[in-house]
Amino acid sequence: MNLLYSNDRRGLYPPSWYAATASTLPEFAPLRGQTRADVCVVGAGYTGLSAALHLAEAGFDVVLLEAQRVGFGASGRNGGQLGSGQRMEQTALERLVGADDAAHLWRLAEEAKDLVKSLVARHGIDCYLKPGVAHACFTAREMAEEHAYADHLANRYDYDQIEKLDAEGFATLCPSPAYHGGTLDMGAAHLHPLAYALGLARAAAAAGVRIHEGSAVHQITRGPKLRVATDAGAVEADHLILACNGYLGGLDRKVAARVMPINNFIVATEPLGDDAARVLTRDVAVADTKFVVNYFRLSHDKRLLFGGGESYGYRFPKDIRATVRKPMLEIFPHLQDVALEYAWGGTLAITLRRMPYLARLAPNILSASGYSGHGVGTATHAGRLMAEALRGEASGFDCMARVPAPAFPGGVALRSPLLVLAMTWFSLRDRLGL
Repeated sequence: MNLLYSNDRRGLYPPSWYAATASTLPEFAPLRGQTRADVCVVGAGYTGLSAALHLAEAGFDVVLLEAQRVGFGASGRNGGQLGSGQRMEQTALERLVGADDAAHLWRLAEEAKDLVKSLVARHGIDCYLKPGVAHACFTAREMAEEHAYADHLANRYDYDQIEKLDAEGFATLCPSPAYHGGTLDMGAAHLHPLAYALGLARAAAAAGVRIHEGSAVHQITRGPKLRVATDAGAVEADHLILACNGYLGGLDRKVAARVMPINNFIVATEPLGDDAARVLTRDVAVADTKFVVNYFRLSHDKRLLFGGGESYGYRFPKDIRATVRKPMLEIFPHLQDVALEYAWGGTLAITLRRMPYLARLAPNILSASGYSGHGVGTATHAGRLMAEALRGEASGFDCMARVPAPAFPGGVALRSPLLVLAMTWFSLRDRLGL
């Protein structure tokens, strides 16, 4: 079963609130016949679009192949949070890679946020970019740990954008009975993810990137001259960038062993009007401390966009609304009778350590994926890092690639069953407050 088509119709965006409110682009023609390029990029999400845009601006001839539509995958379906730092906390990175590389990784993460903000401004992308992401804690112990981490970022990395909130302060921001304090990071941000992806596609096309939708890659022939084949055509290129994330399929076994697709789900309520203040009193996004994280924000038309729940097979649940309604009502029980007008799923990709996997698979093949729910900034930045590496400026790419990336136990065949067992334990732990 192919994840590209397991849950979605060919050539159509999912029936999400994002797709309903974005100004989509006319379709780019599928690849027909043979063509030549300096660089072939596979996958038109944030990673591939950013890589293609930056390469084209540097003078490369770029062909970008997308199996479905630009921004079709996780890039057009996610929670829209542009978070600070890497997916792994700095304290853990310091232990894993040492102080110097951890500091470099922090700088790269700050570059990622700045890159998104600059691309939005430079290309006039209308994606409702707003500052502010809060981190919500369920217990006093979690709040103390969260505040200590904010102090660590301030003391070690001079990051002063985080406000520590006690239980009363957090309730003023987010009137949920579930939470007990947290933080508010005004250096982070949130946006309309599909509108952002489409804006990157417009910019890439304007820069000369040849974009082909409906062009699934089924074979890569390696060598000094690469051949990337689709059903109806092929690209001969000097360099290849794999930017497939959860939709990689069997294109590379080394990546597939370390990057696993999982599914996540979001709903959009009916417009809440004045009752939106019973969810959030400021226009910020929120993520909490559950292992299977709840994340939410208000849309520009005052709907609650709430994400929660995961699955590890190929197919989405039959009733996505029911899947997400359960965690949503745990956080906002007063929304029991509010209609859920949109519900959709998406396939992202995780790694064992939740850090992205950047790798040089051959002298002329680069790959980046596995953003583990932290991809708005990281994926955009990974695209630029690969573009820079092709130009011989690889310090950022190499730093990311040095982060140890173990394969999932059991290999590709057993990784999903083993993850289900692990996630069952973490879910039980959350419920019991362990």
